[in-house]
Amino acid sequence: MVTSVPRLVVAAPSSGSGKTTVATGLMAAFAARGLAVSPHKVGPDYIDPGYHALATGRTGRNLDAYLCGPELVAPLFLHGARGCDLAVVEGVMGLYDGAAGEGELASTAHVAKLLGAPVVLVVDASSQSRSVAALVHGFASWDPQVRIGGVILNKVGSDRHEALLREALDASGVPVLGVLRRAPQVDTPSRHLGLVPVAERRSAAVEAVAAMAAQVARGCDLDALEALARGAGALPGDPAPWTPAPAAHDPGLPAGGRAPVVAVAGGPAFSFSYAEHTELLAAAGAAVVVFDPLHDERLPEGTAGLVVGGGFPEVYAGELSANEPLRKEIAELALGGAPVAAECAGLLYLCRELDGRPMCGVLDAAARMTERLTLGYRDAVAVGDSVLAAAGTRMRGHEFHRTLVEPGAGAAPAWGLLAPARRVEGFVQQGVHASYLHTHWASEPGVARRFVERCRTS
Repeated sequence: MVTSVPRLVVAAPSSGSGKTTVATGLMAAFAARGLAVSPHKVGPDYIDPGYHALATGRTGRNLDAYLCGPELVAPLFLHGARGCDLAVVEGVMGLYDGAAGEGELASTAHVAKLLGAPVVLVVDASSQSRSVAALVHGFASWDPQVRIGGVILNKVGSDRHEALLREALDASGVPVLGVLRRAPQVDTPSRHLGLVPVAERRSAAVEAVAAMAAQVARGCDLDALEALARGAGALPGDPAPWTPAPAAHDPGLPAGGRAPVVAVAGGPAFSFSYAEHTELLAAAGAAVVVFDPLHDERLPEGTAGLVVGGGFPEVYAGELSANEPLRKEIAELALGGAPVAAECAGLLYLCRELDGRPMCGVLDAAARMTERLTLGYRDAVAVGDSVLAAAGTRMRGHEFHRTLVEPGAGAAPAWGLLAPARRVEGFVQQGVHASYLHTHWASEPGVARRFVERCRTS
C-alpha cells in the first residue's frame, strides 16, 4: 500500500495572510510542470476547493477532523490523492486555530500532524520587518510535532523590504522559500460569505488562477518546495485509503434491481457540495444526475430522489422564482413522498418564499436575508426517523449563513443540536429532510445508503 504521497500544508498565522493565493498558485504551478497535483482544503469550506479544482484539473476535497473525525483525515486524503505525484493542502484560519473550545481539533496544525506533512507558513509581511523573525520563531516552536518547513513572505513592498525580512529570518532556522510582491490582479472578489464561487465567474476565475500561478512561479523556489513535499515520508499509522464502496455484506444494500435516479442540484446557485456525497450515492446504487435549477425547467427523467445542497440561492432568488415549472415539479415530487435531502441553500429553496419571492413551497416557512452571520460547528442528533437517518443518529455538522427561516423548525424537526446551545432545527415531513446543517456523509455512510434505499421503495 502506497502511503508516502509527497505533500505540503500551506498555513498562515491568521486569515487574510494569502493562503488561498499561495496554495492555489502552488497547485497550478506544479501542475504546469506536468505533475498530477491533488488539491485539499482543511475545514468545511466549499469555495476554495473550486479554485483548487481549476488549478489542478482534479476535484478539490476537504479534510475536516471535526465533521469526519480525526481517524478519517488520512484515509480521505489518500482517497483524493490516488494516482497523484504531489498533494497541496490549504489550511484554515491561523495555523493553530481549531474548533472553538476544542483545543487543536480541526485546526490546520492538527491536520498537518495527522498527515505527517511539513507546513509552509505564509506571512503577510506588509507592515513588519525584523519582527517577522519573532513571529515565525513563535509559530515554529509552539508545537514540536508541527514541522514548519519554510516560510513564504507575502505582500512584500520592495527589494529593500525583502532584504530586511531575509536578514531577520536568517537566524530563525526556517528557510525562506518564496517572496511575493503585492499583486492586486490576483485578488478574487468576496461578498457576504467569502469568495465568489468559481461557478459564478468561470472565465474570471480561470484568469485569477493563472495570475496566482504566475506570481507563485515567479516568486517561489518550486524546486525547494517540491523537495520539501517529497521528504514527507509515509503517513502516520499506515492508513488505508477511504472508499465509498460499502462492505459486501452490508445488509442495507439490496441485491440487483434498477438504479434509482437521484437528481443533485448544481450550477451557480447550488455550488456547495462534498465530492464524497455523490460518490457514496453512486456506491449505494444510485444513478446520480446533476441539474441546474437556474436553467433546467424539468427534473432529470425518472427522478426518484432529490438532493439540494448549499450555495447562494439568495443571490439568484429572482431567477429561481422565475423558473416556475421546476418549482412546481419539485413540489409535486416532495408532496408525493419522494426522498428529498436539503442543506442550507436547499432549505431556503424548499421554503414558501425567499426575500418575498416564491420558492418551491414544500415547507410552510419563509426565508430572508439578515445582517447576522451564523457560523460554527454543531453536534447534532436525529430527533426522529427520516430518509437520511434513524432517530438517535449522531452527526456533526457546520452552519454558515446570513439568512433566517421562520419558523426555524417544523412539527417534526430534523436535528436536535447539542452544542453549543441546545435547540431543535430543520424539518422532516413525508420524505423531506431539510436543515441548515451541512454534514459530511463520509462520517456516516449509512446516510447515503438509507437515502438510496428509500428512493428504491418510495
